Amino acid sequence: MAPDLHELLRSLRVWDPQSTHLPPFDPTAAPATPLALFTEWFAAAVAAGQSEPHTMSLATSDESGLPDGRIVMLHGADESGWSFASHAGSRKGRHLSARPYAALTFYWPVLGRQVRVRGPVTAAPSADAQGDLHARSTGALAAALTGRQSELLDSVEELARASEAAWERARGEPEAPVPSWTLYRLRPEEVEFFQGDGQRRHVRLRYRRGDGEEWVRELLWP
Repeated sequence: MAPDLHELLRSLRVWDPQSTHLPPFDPTAAPATPLALFTEWFAAAVAAGQSEPHTMSLATSDESGLPDGRIVMLHGADESGWSFASHAGSRKGRHLSARPYAALTFYWPVLGRQVRVRGPVTAAPSADAQGDLHARSTGALAAALTGRQSELLDSVEELARASEAAWERARGEPEAPVPSWTLYRLRPEEVEFFQGDGQRRHVRLRYRRGDGEEWVRELLWP
């Protein structure tokens, strides 16, 4: 018998006390910049054992304005922005070329926290992209060398052959260039921090760039 989706949904809990700790969050004591608070929360998620805390949802829109989303990996965050990477010819790459604006969402259920970031996106210099790629694993380079991201694939056998060839090259040529590999940087205009609460009095703190580029902090109703 096939599973009943609605029964499964009704049986699930959010923030089960056995696996989730909801820490208190005082927004009046938050740092002046979102990057500082993000760094604190990211470190706390790692310390709490959150699985893959560096993965995030990336939302883009196509030429017609239709939205799309996927899970990608955070490559870094500093004063220049939050960074991620992809092939320029991939679907997300084409979207960002046509509409260079995106949104990121991090979700760390072990602490009942999420972080939302949105703003314009630019491509970093090619040297930065290649340096970022070659600082990663052999598997990451092999995947990048396989290429043709988002194109139609005839068969899994075709993928296997291309992947094997890419792995062989990555092992023998660890500095192999991948011209289409692009490092993107999202410069945040808004960053929202959400802390879940067991009484559903969730705390939402939004940082918004003011006219003078200073950060304005605002509380939002949950």
